[in-house]
Amino acid sequence: MQSSSDLFPVALISAELRGDLTEDVYRLKPGNSPDPSVELVLTRLGRFGQEGGRGVPVILVHGSFSNRRFWYSPKGLGLGPYLARVGFDVWIAEMRGHGLSPRNQRYRRNCVADYARYDLPAIAAFVREQNGRVPHWVGHSLGGTTLAAALGGHYLGEENVASAALFGTQISRRYWPLKMPPVEWGGRLLLKRFDVISGSLLKRGPEDEPIGLVLESLRWHGLFGRFGDAERDWWAGLAEVRVPVLAVAAAGDLQDPVWACRKLAAQVPEAYRHFLRLAKDGGFSGDFGHVEMLVSKAAEREVWPLVAYWLEHRRLPIALKAPDSA
Repeated sequence: MQSSSDLFPVALISAELRGDLTEDVYRLKPGNSPDPSVELVLTRLGRFGQEGGRGVPVILVHGSFSNRRFWYSPKGLGLGPYLARVGFDVWIAEMRGHGLSPRNQRYRRNCVADYARYDLPAIAAFVREQNGRVPHWVGHSLGGTTLAAALGGHYLGEENVASAALFGTQISRRYWPLKMPPVEWGGRLLLKRFDVISGSLLKRGPEDEPIGLVLESLRWHGLFGRFGDAERDWWAGLAEVRVPVLAVAAAGDLQDPVWACRKLAAQVPEAYRHFLRLAKDGGFSGDFGHVEMLVSKAAEREVWPLVAYWLEHRRLPIALKAPDSA
């Protein structure tokens, strides 16, 4: 692999003009994890004619059963193109085995611990090398959970995170049957027979997820489970975060409810945490859902400009400083 980086092998696999946007697609092979076959694809969006004046970098991390198209549609729509058009240097990550990122040899064992410990730091290092500035991060659902794990595990710090925005992100929702050891053990034995969970079969999205993620979640939600791995307590580590963190919850989100998203935000020190609830009674046009908070016409009008404001100012507009958004 011919390298476009001094850090590790990187290949520029395509460079295209998409209307008013430039699209550069890079394949990274960090070689920093126990599985040396891992390759990660990053899509960089910029404005045509402005290639020499890259703006502040922002990295977008998709959720479960998803890929780069959550942020960037084939028609050039989405939060990614919006941020590129208003001047940001946009990087869209695709996690192991998703979208353009090939499945690694140990794909079935992939988990948040690997994403947080190995993949996000490699992505951060490459973006910093290319742009020269510390990137902002935006994660949705599992992407936000991975960012929270990286922050709480101290795999990402101030040198690699200018701010982090977590949309629909929580790990506190209770699954009470899993608190019963026989249920957890039985579920684990059953799931180990599978390699993946199919997003299309479950009507959750276009991608599969490795069974390792599900088994990891069972550990988190078991009787003596915690948000962390064998070495580190990520939940406790969030109390030591020293970068601005925005947690965004949607009133109509049944998957990651507001109370649970708020609980995660509350774990971050008060001086660095910000919370926003997307709801009709909070001045928005409606009660947004889990996906609609970022992918909808209403999100384009009401949420995307707030994301740009956050990235520029690392705080919310004063008009939103209501009890639910403080």
